[in-house]
Amino acid sequence: MAAATQGLVQTSLETNTQIQMKRSPIIDFSLLTSRDPNQRSKVIQDLNKVCQDWGFFMLVNHGVPESLMKAVLDGSKEFFNLPMEEKMEFAEKDLWKPIKFGTGVDIKVENFFFWRDFLKVFVHPQFHFPNKPKGFSEVSGEYCKRTREVARELLQGISEALGLEENYIEKAMDLESGFQLFAANLYPQCPQPELAMGIPAHTDHGLLTLLIENDIGGLQIQHNGKWFNVLSNGKYKSIRHRAIVNNKATRISLAVVHGPSLDTVVSPAPELVESENTYHPCLMIPRRLLEAMMRSVVFSYSSNDEVIKNLFISSIPDRPQHSQRDWGPDYFDPWLPRPVPPPMEKTYKRCRGYPGHTTPP
Repeated sequence: MAAATQGLVQTSLETNTQIQMKRSPIIDFSLLTSRDPNQRSKVIQDLNKVCQDWGFFMLVNHGVPESLMKAVLDGSKEFFNLPMEEKMEFAEKDLWKPIKFGTGVDIKVENFFFWRDFLKVFVHPQFHFPNKPKGFSEVSGEYCKRTREVARELLQGISEALGLEENYIEKAMDLESGFQLFAANLYPQCPQPELAMGIPAHTDHGLLTLLIENDIGGLQIQHNGKWFNVLSNGKYKSIRHRAIVNNKATRISLAVVHGPSLDTVVSPAPELVESENTYHPCLMIPRRLLEAMMRSVVFSYSSNDEVIKNLFISSIPDRPQHSQRDWGPDYFDPWLPRPVPPPMEKTYKRCRGYPGHTTPP
Protein backbone atom coordinates (compact mmCIF):
# COMPACT_ATOMS: atom_id res chain seq x y z
CA MET A 1 0.00 0.00 0.00
CA ALA A 2 1.31 3.44 -0.91
CA ALA A 3 0.38 6.70 0.78
CA ALA A 4 0.63 10.24 -0.59
CA THR A 5 -0.03 13.46 1.36
CA GLN A 6 -1.60 14.98 -1.80
CA GLY A 7 11.31 17.30 -23.79
CA LEU A 8 12.09 13.71 -22.48
CA VAL A 9 10.61 10.72 -24.25
CA GLN A 10 8.48 8.49 -22.08
CA THR A 11 10.84 5.50 -22.10
CA SER A 12 13.70 7.59 -20.70
CA LEU A 13 11.56 9.05 -17.92
CA GLU A 14 10.16 5.62 -17.08
CA THR A 15 13.65 4.22 -16.60
CA ASN A 16 14.64 7.08 -14.32
CA THR A 17 11.46 6.69 -12.30
CA GLN A 18 11.93 2.95 -11.82
CA ILE A 19 15.28 3.68 -10.20
CA GLN A 20 13.69 6.39 -8.07
CA MET A 21 10.81 4.18 -6.95
CA LYS A 22 13.23 1.57 -5.61
CA ARG A 23 14.49 4.24 -3.23
CA SER A 24 11.08 5.46 -2.12
CA PRO A 25 10.72 5.55 1.68
CA ILE A 26 8.94 2.89 3.74
CA ILE A 27 6.85 3.46 6.86
CA ASP A 28 6.12 0.54 9.19
CA PHE A 29 2.53 1.09 10.34
CA SER A 30 2.85 -1.45 13.17
CA LEU A 31 5.43 0.79 14.86
CA LEU A 32 3.00 3.71 14.73
CA THR A 33 0.40 1.71 16.66
CA SER A 34 2.99 0.15 18.96
CA ARG A 35 2.74 0.59 22.73
CA ASP A 36 6.50 1.03 22.82
CA PRO A 37 7.02 4.83 23.08
CA ASN A 38 10.52 4.58 21.61
CA GLN A 39 9.29 2.78 18.50
CA ARG A 40 6.43 5.24 18.04
CA SER A 41 8.76 8.21 18.50
CA LYS A 42 11.12 6.82 15.86
CA VAL A 43 8.41 6.25 13.25
CA ILE A 44 6.98 9.73 13.86
CA GLN A 45 10.42 11.16 13.12
CA ASP A 46 10.46 9.08 9.95
CA LEU A 47 7.00 10.38 9.01
CA ASN A 48 8.16 13.95 9.48
CA LYS A 49 11.11 13.39 7.16
CA VAL A 50 9.26 11.58 4.36
CA CYS A 51 6.35 14.04 4.43
CA GLN A 52 8.77 16.96 4.06
CA ASP A 53 11.14 15.36 1.56
CA TRP A 54 8.77 13.19 -0.47
CA GLY A 55 5.06 13.50 0.29
CA PHE A 56 4.87 9.79 -0.60
CA PHE A 57 5.78 6.52 1.11
CA MET A 58 5.20 2.78 0.99
CA LEU A 59 3.15 1.58 3.96
CA VAL A 60 3.86 -1.90 5.35
CA ASN A 61 2.33 -3.95 8.17
CA HIS A 62 -0.84 -1.86 7.93
CA GLY A 63 -3.19 -4.65 9.00
CA VAL A 64 -5.53 -4.56 6.00
CA PRO A 65 -5.84 -8.23 4.97
CA GLU A 66 -4.23 -9.23 1.69
CA SER A 67 -7.39 -11.17 0.87
CA LEU A 68 -9.51 -8.01 1.24
CA MET A 69 -7.22 -5.97 -1.00
CA LYS A 70 -7.30 -8.72 -3.63
CA ALA A 71 -11.09 -8.96 -3.40
CA VAL A 72 -11.61 -5.23 -3.95
CA LEU A 73 -9.20 -5.21 -6.91
CA ASP A 74 -11.01 -8.24 -8.37
CA GLY A 75 -14.33 -6.49 -7.85
CA SER A 76 -13.02 -3.42 -9.66
CA LYS A 77 -11.93 -5.61 -12.57
CA GLU A 78 -15.38 -7.24 -12.71
CA PHE A 79 -17.01 -3.81 -12.80
CA PHE A 80 -14.86 -2.66 -15.71
CA ASN A 81 -15.67 -5.93 -17.51
CA LEU A 82 -19.41 -5.18 -17.39
CA PRO A 83 -21.08 -4.37 -20.74
CA MET A 84 -20.56 -0.73 -21.66
CA GLU A 85 -24.30 0.03 -21.52
CA GLU A 86 -24.39 -1.10 -17.88
CA LYS A 87 -21.37 1.01 -16.93
CA MET A 88 -22.81 4.00 -18.77
CA GLU A 89 -25.69 4.02 -16.30
CA PHE A 90 -23.17 5.71 -14.00
CA ALA A 91 -21.74 8.12 -16.58
CA GLU A 92 -22.31 11.67 -15.31
CA LYS A 93 -21.09 15.08 -16.44
CA ASP A 94 -21.75 16.52 -12.99
CA LEU A 95 -18.45 16.47 -11.07
CA TRP A 96 -20.23 16.09 -7.74
CA LYS A 97 -22.46 13.10 -8.45
CA PRO A 98 -21.77 10.45 -5.80
CA ILE A 99 -21.15 7.71 -8.40
CA LYS A 100 -19.35 8.56 -11.62
CA PHE A 101 -18.01 6.32 -14.40
CA GLY A 102 -15.92 7.69 -17.23
CA THR A 103 -13.72 6.53 -20.04
CA GLY A 104 -10.84 8.09 -21.96
CA VAL A 105 -10.65 5.18 -24.38
CA ASP A 106 -12.78 5.93 -27.44
CA ILE A 107 -12.46 3.33 -30.19
CA LYS A 108 -13.81 5.81 -32.75
CA VAL A 109 -10.82 8.11 -32.33
CA GLU A 110 -7.68 7.25 -34.27
CA ASN A 111 -5.17 8.87 -31.92
CA PHE A 112 -5.55 8.57 -28.17
CA PHE A 113 -4.50 11.07 -25.56
CA PHE A 114 -5.81 9.60 -22.30
CA TRP A 115 -6.09 5.82 -21.94
CA ARG A 116 -8.15 5.07 -18.84
CA ASP A 117 -11.53 3.99 -17.55
CA PHE A 118 -12.44 5.09 -14.04
CA LEU A 119 -15.04 4.69 -11.34
CA LYS A 120 -15.25 7.39 -8.66
CA VAL A 121 -17.58 6.98 -5.70
CA PHE A 122 -18.11 9.09 -2.59
CA VAL A 123 -18.26 6.50 0.20
CA HIS A 124 -18.23 8.74 3.29
CA PRO A 125 -19.91 10.31 5.23
CA GLN A 126 -22.70 8.62 3.22
CA PHE A 127 -21.89 5.34 1.52
CA HIS A 128 -22.79 5.18 -2.16
CA PHE A 129 -21.86 2.40 -4.55
CA PRO A 130 -22.92 0.69 -7.80
CA ASN A 131 -25.23 -2.29 -7.29
CA LYS A 132 -23.24 -4.40 -9.75
CA PRO A 133 -21.34 -6.66 -9.99
CA LYS A 134 -22.71 -8.78 -7.18
CA GLY A 135 -20.80 -8.43 -3.92
CA PHE A 136 -18.67 -5.49 -5.11
CA SER A 137 -20.46 -2.99 -2.87
CA GLU A 138 -20.07 -5.12 0.26
CA VAL A 139 -16.37 -5.86 -0.14
CA SER A 140 -15.64 -2.24 -1.08
CA GLY A 141 -17.54 -0.98 1.96
CA GLU A 142 -15.40 -3.15 4.23
CA TYR A 143 -12.21 -2.05 2.47
CA CYS A 144 -13.12 1.63 2.81
CA LYS A 145 -13.87 1.14 6.51
CA ARG A 146 -10.45 -0.43 7.07
CA THR A 147 -8.62 2.26 5.11
CA ARG A 148 -10.39 4.98 7.14
CA GLU A 149 -8.96 3.39 10.27
CA VAL A 150 -5.48 3.34 8.74
CA ALA A 151 -5.81 6.95 7.56
CA ARG A 152 -6.93 8.07 11.01
CA GLU A 153 -3.86 6.53 12.67
CA LEU A 154 -1.56 7.98 10.02
CA LEU A 155 -3.01 11.47 10.41
CA GLN A 156 -2.57 11.26 14.16
CA GLY A 157 1.08 10.42 13.60
CA ILE A 158 1.43 13.24 11.08
CA SER A 159 -0.14 15.67 13.59
CA GLU A 160 2.52 14.73 16.11
CA ALA A 161 5.23 14.94 13.47
CA LEU A 162 4.14 18.54 12.85
CA GLY A 163 4.52 19.28 16.56
CA LEU A 164 0.76 19.43 17.09
CA GLU A 165 -1.55 17.46 19.36
CA GLU A 166 -2.27 13.91 18.23
CA ASN A 167 -5.89 14.65 17.29
CA TYR A 168 -5.27 18.13 15.88
CA ILE A 169 -5.87 17.31 12.21
CA GLU A 170 -8.84 15.09 12.99
CA LYS A 171 -10.53 17.86 15.00
CA ALA A 172 -9.52 20.83 12.84
CA MET A 173 -10.68 19.13 9.65
CA ASP A 174 -13.76 17.50 11.26
CA LEU A 175 -12.86 14.20 9.61
CA GLU A 176 -15.85 12.43 11.14
CA SER A 177 -18.00 14.28 8.59
CA GLY A 178 -15.24 14.52 5.99
CA PHE A 179 -15.24 12.90 2.57
CA GLN A 180 -13.78 9.61 1.47
CA LEU A 181 -13.49 9.02 -2.27
CA PHE A 182 -13.09 5.55 -3.79
CA ALA A 183 -11.38 5.85 -7.18
CA ALA A 184 -10.76 2.71 -9.25
CA ASN A 185 -8.75 3.06 -12.46
CA LEU A 186 -8.39 0.67 -15.39
CA TYR A 187 -5.50 1.12 -17.82
CA PRO A 188 -5.99 -1.33 -20.71
CA GLN A 189 -3.16 -2.59 -22.88
CA CYS A 190 -2.22 0.21 -25.25
CA PRO A 191 -0.86 -0.58 -28.73
CA GLN A 192 1.12 2.69 -28.81
CA PRO A 193 1.88 3.64 -25.20
CA GLU A 194 4.33 6.32 -26.33
CA LEU A 195 1.35 8.31 -27.69
CA ALA A 196 -0.89 7.96 -24.65
CA MET A 197 -1.06 8.63 -20.93
CA GLY A 198 -3.19 7.05 -18.22
CA ILE A 199 -3.42 10.15 -16.03
CA PRO A 200 -1.41 13.35 -16.56
CA ALA A 201 0.83 14.77 -13.85
CA HIS A 202 -1.25 16.04 -10.94
CA THR A 203 -1.50 16.28 -7.17
CA ASP A 204 -4.40 14.88 -5.16
CA HIS A 205 -6.95 16.94 -3.25
CA GLY A 206 -7.78 16.16 0.33
CA LEU A 207 -5.43 15.17 3.13
CA LEU A 208 -4.25 11.64 2.48
CA THR A 209 -4.50 9.12 -0.37
CA LEU A 210 -4.00 5.38 0.10
CA LEU A 211 -3.24 3.45 -3.08
CA ILE A 212 -3.07 -0.22 -4.03
CA GLU A 213 -2.65 -1.79 -7.47
CA ASN A 214 -2.36 -5.13 -9.21
CA ASP A 215 1.04 -6.49 -10.16
CA ILE A 216 1.35 -4.23 -13.22
CA GLY A 217 3.40 -1.11 -12.53
CA GLY A 218 2.63 2.31 -13.96
CA LEU A 219 2.70 4.88 -11.15
CA GLN A 220 5.32 7.59 -11.55
CA ILE A 221 6.06 10.20 -8.88
CA GLN A 222 7.96 13.46 -9.16
CA HIS A 223 10.31 13.83 -6.24
CA ASN A 224 10.90 17.53 -6.78
CA GLY A 225 8.22 19.68 -8.36
CA LYS A 226 5.30 22.01 -7.86
CA TRP A 227 3.40 21.25 -4.69
CA PHE A 228 -0.15 21.80 -3.49
CA ASN A 229 -0.11 22.56 0.24
CA VAL A 230 -2.49 23.98 2.82
CA LEU A 231 -2.63 22.65 6.37
CA SER A 232 1.10 22.42 7.12
CA ASN A 233 1.79 25.94 5.73
CA GLY A 234 4.25 24.55 3.20
CA LYS A 235 6.06 22.16 5.54
CA TYR A 236 4.52 19.02 4.03
CA LYS A 237 3.86 18.65 0.31
CA SER A 238 1.46 16.80 -1.95
CA ILE A 239 3.48 14.64 -4.31
CA ARG A 240 3.09 15.20 -8.04
CA HIS A 241 2.41 11.91 -9.79
CA ARG A 242 0.97 10.38 -12.95
CA ALA A 243 0.12 7.01 -14.50
CA ILE A 244 1.65 5.60 -17.67
CA VAL A 245 0.34 2.78 -19.86
CA ASN A 246 1.97 -0.20 -21.53
CA ASN A 247 1.36 -2.59 -24.43
CA LYS A 248 1.76 -5.82 -22.47
CA ALA A 249 -0.80 -5.99 -19.67
CA THR A 250 -3.81 -4.24 -18.13
CA ARG A 251 -3.20 -2.28 -14.95
CA ILE A 252 -5.77 -1.67 -12.21
CA SER A 253 -5.18 0.76 -9.36
CA LEU A 254 -7.40 1.79 -6.49
CA ALA A 255 -6.94 5.10 -4.69
CA VAL A 256 -8.92 6.02 -1.59
CA VAL A 257 -8.76 9.74 -0.85
CA HIS A 258 -9.51 11.11 2.62
CA GLY A 259 -10.30 14.74 3.37
CA PRO A 260 -12.52 17.21 5.21
CA SER A 261 -16.01 18.10 4.07
CA LEU A 262 -16.19 20.36 1.03
CA ASP A 263 -17.57 23.18 3.21
CA THR A 264 -14.61 23.12 5.60
CA VAL A 265 -12.51 26.29 5.60
CA VAL A 266 -8.94 25.10 5.11
CA SER A 267 -5.94 27.13 6.20
CA PRO A 268 -2.52 26.61 7.73
CA ALA A 269 -2.55 25.59 11.38
CA PRO A 270 -2.00 28.78 13.46
CA GLU A 271 0.66 26.94 15.47
CA LEU A 272 2.69 26.52 12.27
CA VAL A 273 2.38 30.19 11.31
CA GLU A 274 3.30 31.83 14.60
CA SER A 275 4.76 30.53 17.85
CA GLU A 276 6.54 32.12 20.82
CA ASN A 277 9.93 32.27 19.11
CA THR A 278 9.30 32.05 15.38
CA TYR A 279 7.03 33.43 12.70
CA HIS A 280 6.45 31.82 9.31
CA PRO A 281 4.48 33.80 6.72
CA CYS A 282 1.06 32.31 5.99
CA LEU A 283 1.38 30.71 2.54
CA MET A 284 -2.30 30.01 1.89
CA ILE A 285 -5.38 32.22 2.09
CA PRO A 286 -8.14 30.53 4.14
CA ARG A 287 -10.94 29.33 1.87
CA ARG A 288 -13.55 26.60 1.63
CA LEU A 289 -12.16 23.31 0.35
CA LEU A 290 -14.62 23.37 -2.56
CA GLU A 291 -13.26 26.74 -3.71
CA ALA A 292 -9.66 25.59 -3.38
CA MET A 293 -10.39 22.45 -5.38
CA MET A 294 -12.15 24.27 -8.21
CA ARG A 295 -9.39 26.85 -8.39
CA SER A 296 -6.84 24.06 -8.70
CA VAL A 297 -8.87 22.23 -11.36
CA VAL A 298 -9.17 25.34 -13.52
CA PHE A 299 -5.45 26.03 -13.30
CA SER A 300 -4.38 22.41 -13.83
CA TYR A 301 -6.08 22.25 -17.22
CA SER A 302 -5.19 25.75 -18.38
CA SER A 303 -4.25 24.52 -21.87
CA ASN A 304 -3.30 21.45 -23.85
CA ASP A 305 0.23 22.81 -24.13
CA GLU A 306 0.49 22.90 -20.35
CA VAL A 307 -0.76 19.32 -20.10
CA ILE A 308 1.78 18.14 -22.67
CA LYS A 309 4.55 19.98 -20.85
CA ASN A 310 3.56 18.24 -17.63
CA LEU A 311 3.62 14.85 -19.34
CA PHE A 312 7.15 15.34 -20.69
CA ILE A 313 6.21 13.51 -23.88
CA SER A 314 7.60 14.91 -27.10
CA SER A 315 5.79 12.68 -29.60
CA ILE A 316 2.10 13.44 -28.95
CA PRO A 317 0.48 14.49 -32.25
CA ASP A 318 -1.10 17.91 -32.67
CA ARG A 319 -4.79 18.13 -31.81
CA PRO A 320 -7.45 20.87 -31.55
CA GLN A 321 -7.05 23.18 -28.59
CA HIS A 322 -10.38 22.14 -27.09
CA SER A 323 -9.26 23.06 -23.57
CA GLN A 324 -7.45 26.30 -24.41
CA ARG A 325 -8.70 28.94 -22.00
CA ASP A 326 -10.50 32.01 -23.31
CA TRP A 327 -11.28 34.24 -20.38
CA GLY A 328 -13.91 36.36 -22.11
CA PRO A 329 -17.25 37.20 -20.47
CA ASP A 330 -19.08 34.42 -22.36
CA TYR A 331 -16.39 31.83 -21.73
CA PHE A 332 -17.61 28.24 -21.42
CA ASP A 333 -15.38 25.91 -19.41
CA PRO A 334 -15.77 22.28 -20.56
CA TRP A 335 -14.24 21.04 -17.29
CA LEU A 336 -16.96 22.61 -15.12
CA PRO A 337 -20.62 21.55 -14.92
CA ARG A 338 -23.04 23.93 -16.59
CA PRO A 339 -24.87 25.77 -15.37
CA VAL A 340 -22.40 26.38 -12.58
CA PRO A 341 -24.13 25.59 -9.25
CA PRO A 342 -24.67 28.71 -7.08
CA PRO A 343 -22.06 27.73 -4.44
CA MET A 344 -19.43 27.51 -7.20
CA GLU A 345 -20.40 30.59 -9.22
CA LYS A 346 -18.39 33.02 -7.11
CA THR A 347 -15.30 30.81 -7.26
CA TYR A 348 -15.74 30.24 -10.98
CA LYS A 349 -15.79 33.98 -11.68
CA ARG A 350 -12.76 34.59 -9.47
CA CYS A 351 -10.80 31.87 -11.20
CA ARG A 352 -11.30 33.38 -14.67
CA GLY A 353 -8.28 35.60 -14.31
CA TYR A 354 -6.06 32.92 -12.81
CA PRO A 355 -3.05 32.90 -12.67
CA GLY A 356 -2.35 36.28 -11.14
CA HIS A 357 -5.72 36.74 -9.47
CA THR A 358 -5.86 36.83 -5.68
CA THR A 359 -8.95 35.32 -4.06
CA PRO A 360 -9.79 36.93 -0.71
CA PRO A 361 -11.04 34.78 2.18
